[in-house]
Amino acid sequence: MKRTGLRSKMGVTDSKGDVIGSKTDINGGGWNIPVYSALKAYGDSNPLPFHMPGHKLGNGIPRELLSEIEKLDLTEIPGTDNLHAPTGVIKEAQGLAAEAFGAVESFFLVNGSTVGLHAAIAAVCRRGQTLITGRDSHRAVINGMQICGVSPFYILPEYSQIFGIHTGFTPQTVEKALQDVPDAVGLLITRPNYYGVCSELTQIAEIVHKHNKILIVDEAHGAHLTFNSRLPESALACGADLCIQSAHKTLPAFTQGAYLHVGSDRIDRERIAHFLDLFQTTSPSYVIMAYLDIARELMQRFGRKRLDSLLDNIEACSSRFDLGAIELMNHSLVPGFDHDATRITANVSATGVTGYAAEKLLREKSNIQVEMSDLRNIVCIATVADDCGSVEKLFSAMSRLGEELAQQAAERPDEGIGG
Repeated sequence: MKRTGLRSKMGVTDSKGDVIGSKTDINGGGWNIPVYSALKAYGDSNPLPFHMPGHKLGNGIPRELLSEIEKLDLTEIPGTDNLHAPTGVIKEAQGLAAEAFGAVESFFLVNGSTVGLHAAIAAVCRRGQTLITGRDSHRAVINGMQICGVSPFYILPEYSQIFGIHTGFTPQTVEKALQDVPDAVGLLITRPNYYGVCSELTQIAEIVHKHNKILIVDEAHGAHLTFNSRLPESALACGADLCIQSAHKTLPAFTQGAYLHVGSDRIDRERIAHFLDLFQTTSPSYVIMAYLDIARELMQRFGRKRLDSLLDNIEACSSRFDLGAIELMNHSLVPGFDHDATRITANVSATGVTGYAAEKLLREKSNIQVEMSDLRNIVCIATVADDCGSVEKLFSAMSRLGEELAQQAAERPDEGIGG
């Protein structure tokens, strides 16, 4: 009688003796696996990804740390610790993260920044209280307030006529809000925003603390800021009491991997741990946690140098390539705010097409996929996984696009979306 459930040279046999996990002709065998097939097709098309996750199809992670990844997908067994009550390797890894990012204490998040924002709101606020927040806040902030019974008091960010987007918050806006709502628990703002714009957070932190309030920063797009002084200062360095970072957006980490950092003793860390215990999955991914740990180590070892190289490449390409009517965002174009140069935001409105159309053209003509687009802009995420070649290809493609669109606009001078 054939024994089943045992690993053979080709895989594991099931109750019928069929082999599971063998080297099967998936493409020609009629397998109906649409999600896998779509992901595999994208990767096999050899695209140039200027979108998250920050490891860029694995290019930002050493090969030896990606091999046999299936062996990292474990559960709570002796030696692997427990995210909900860490005493071993997870506790050690979180301590290393706190040291690297300059936090009082750091927590691994396996449900993205969303769960960190929910836990932060729940830990800082009580039901019925008010929290000042930006009108541009992520839906996770709004959902978290709904879950926790917290009332938002909205403040409006400044607006850029050039790019047609909201930029950041001024210290004056924050001061007025705190005076208008003296019983508010604190302020929760997004910095950087999706376009890389950074509010003057040091002054904002001083104002918030002058009023004896709590400052929470949604730093989902800024996990890399800690690792290079040429970038805007991180939220913790500016005085945030709590900050939440999506490691997977800008670091070589896997999707859903994030950190919550406690920045001061104004925060009850036991309440943070309690609400993370409530909100995070009871089946945390050890793969996500492992690569949160790896991302931190890689950035500590190589982050400054790789970011220097990335920034140099972006600056060189910005000078070298003529983008025509395409205008790149920089701090001088968003007065009063800083800008993260690794977030390549390009205004294409003067070319006569929308950002949506420009995104489509880059994908179809150059096999480049950007992170997002809107009516006027395309947004590209550059990380430590991008080398000189990838940055040069992006700028070369934008230069060609600008030239082609200029020719088309000359033939149809009455068309365009306006400035």
